[in-house]
Amino acid sequence: MTVANNSNAHMTSGRRAWVRFKSIRRGYLSLWIFAVVFTLSLFAEFISNDKPLVVYYNQSYYFPVLKSYTERTFGGDFDTEADYKDPYVRKLLSKGDNWALFPLNPHSFNTFNYYTKSPNPAAPSSDNVLGTDDRGRDVMARLIYGFRISVLFAFALTVGGIVLGVVAGAVQGFFGGRIDLVSQRLIEIWGSMPELYLLIIFASIFQPSILLLLVLLSAFGWMGLADYVRAEFLRGRNMDYVHAARALGVSNRAIMFRHLMPNSMTPVITFLPFRISGAILALTSLDFLGLGVPPSTPSLGEMLRQGKENIEAWWLPLTTFAVLVGTLTLLNFIGEAMREALDTRKG
Repeated sequence: MTVANNSNAHMTSGRRAWVRFKSIRRGYLSLWIFAVVFTLSLFAEFISNDKPLVVYYNQSYYFPVLKSYTERTFGGDFDTEADYKDPYVRKLLSKGDNWALFPLNPHSFNTFNYYTKSPNPAAPSSDNVLGTDDRGRDVMARLIYGFRISVLFAFALTVGGIVLGVVAGAVQGFFGGRIDLVSQRLIEIWGSMPELYLLIIFASIFQPSILLLLVLLSAFGWMGLADYVRAEFLRGRNMDYVHAARALGVSNRAIMFRHLMPNSMTPVITFLPFRISGAILALTSLDFLGLGVPPSTPSLGEMLRQGKENIEAWWLPLTTFAVLVGTLTLLNFIGEAMREALDTRKG
């Protein structure tokens, strides 16, 4: 009965928090907007791509966005993959009853516009709605793919930081004593390491990659959250229900993760959107400095660096700045709404 009552109490508390969150219109609307935009970005290949979604050729259907086809498949001369931006290939696909359905933005993040009439970076036009960068690649496509990479990286970094921070804070707060004292001194030593210098050193030794960035940033991104979880466990370990569980012979692991952990997740949930926005800013900053993802990878930071190097190309920094500020604003609104919703003092 007691376990069932505790479960019902947690469910009721969660429902109340969700109702309070929905009542905060700014945060609730921001959550919907962010969810819709991020979901659409997951299907970027179907929204912005230089390959057709569907090709009807000689009474057969082809799906180049899902599978590669040679130029010979459509009556061309080469055995290499068809270049659907080539006027010759487009003429083949439009001959007779043949047709091809392209995405809304017929450019991918690595598509070079060889047929632009203006020098690169080219201003917005009917071919490239948001213009091109200094290499002739479509800005809108790179923003869509760059947004997806930034958010997915932020999610992965946030999950890694939460796991490490929760485990470290739980162990310190629950056991206390020497374990807590030694762990705090080790965290202070580790936190004093120059993170940026380490990134520069590893970037010069290893080939830049998203995985390398994820590992390095996760190794330093958990310490702030561990302090909050440690404080919650230090407070909760002296509660009556913890003493009762120990008297009944419940193991330490069960007490930590079954009883104390649910009551200590409020700071974790509250800081979740802010940690995501911080991860996006971290990746953008490193890419701006040239210490982030490889140059060929679409990145918001790389777009900002191009805007700095090409001051006359106003569309580069303006569009990237709009995407970045819009994303961070939505996440901050969501975080503020979650913080107010989880504040039980507001009823």
